[in-house]
Amino acid sequence: MSADKVVKFSDRGKSNSNQKVYCSFCGRPNTEVIKMVKGPGVNICSECTMIAVQYLILNDRMLSAEAQQILDAFWGHAK
Repeated sequence: MSADKVVKFSDRGKSNSNQKVYCSFCGRPNTEVIKMVKGPGVNICSECTMIAVQYLILNDRMLSAEAQQILDAFWGHAK
């Protein structure tokens, strides 16, 4: 994925990202999320991405200690 498809938290105030981008799943704008990944006609925020990853991990019932650490680290950071 090219770097121009990710709207980073630190880039939100810069002139190239003044346009609000909304998550196609939760509807939040890029100004309210940590990161936003823009795709062709669809966008997903970092929170929705982690919900999807968490769902896939739990759905497969393969919650390893490493996966749990990643989820815990993200949800702790997102608060």
